Amino acid sequence: MAQNIPGKLTVANDVIADMAGYAALESYGVVGMADPTLRDGIAKLLPNNRLRKGIEISKNDEGKICADLYIVVEHGTNLAEVSRMLAEKVAYVLQDSAQLPVESVDIHVQGVKIRD
Repeated sequence: MAQNIPGKLTVANDVIADMAGYAALESYGVVGMADPTLRDGIAKLLPNNRLRKGIEISKNDEGKICADLYIVVEHGTNLAEVSRMLAEKVAYVLQDSAQLPVESVDIHVQGVKIRD
């Protein structure tokens, strides 16, 4: 039987962002993460080793996670469906794997790209 040890576990925002980023890359229709700031109206696709730059993690007053993901989607996919499924997947990963309470996952589509 497992013994409970008193204490507090804190998960860094960068770890949460990495978990959300890898969940996003595994999602259908997502080409990659994008920089939250659009320069000249063009979304910059981030390399896989800089996923957390496309994710903003914050916590509300109750300590629940609020995640904003900035993504580039594949041309020809249903944006609403890709966004809905991605938000559900990220929330599930954070709640199931990290045991973190999630308040919201907001998806911002920064661009559309034809997959290579």
